Amino acid sequence: MDHVRSNIVLIGMPGSGKSMVGVILAKLKSLGFVDTDVRIQASQGQSLQDIVDTAGYMALREIEKKELLNLSVQNHVIATGGSAVYSPSAMKHLKSDGIIVFLNVDLPTLESRVCDFDNRGLAKRPDQSIADLFDERFSLYMKHADVTIDCLDATPEKVCEKIIKALKRKDF
Repeated sequence: MDHVRSNIVLIGMPGSGKSMVGVILAKLKSLGFVDTDVRIQASQGQSLQDIVDTAGYMALREIEKKELLNLSVQNHVIATGGSAVYSPSAMKHLKSDGIIVFLNVDLPTLESRVCDFDNRGLAKRPDQSIADLFDERFSLYMKHADVTIDCLDATPEKVCEKIIKALKRKDF
């Protein structure tokens, strides 16, 4: 019998709705909720942007990797930072007790949602545009995802419905 995975792990670009969908999904499924960006800020005592400004984007990626590797919860929805997929070891850890759900949002929608791209605390190179980041990360999201949810023109509630239906097909 397959190992039953108890967590639902949301991955996707900044602005894809991981945190908002995560909260709603956790309520609908009677699960706990963890936002790893919030955990990072709490453990570091500073905002993600402050970390990027003082230590650089690679430091933020390393902090995120450590936070994910130390995360040990069951029966939770986990909203990861957009750069979680850069760490194969962190993704393996999350997948060991979770099903990975990629919230797929197209670039024009992301551009309309993420107004503070340069000040949002993203683990990206200073010269990187949102389009560059999208191009760089898309294949990583697809590689790690157990389930991909098309979020185009869908409310957070509708995205949750799609996730629940997809999880039923996966026997989660």
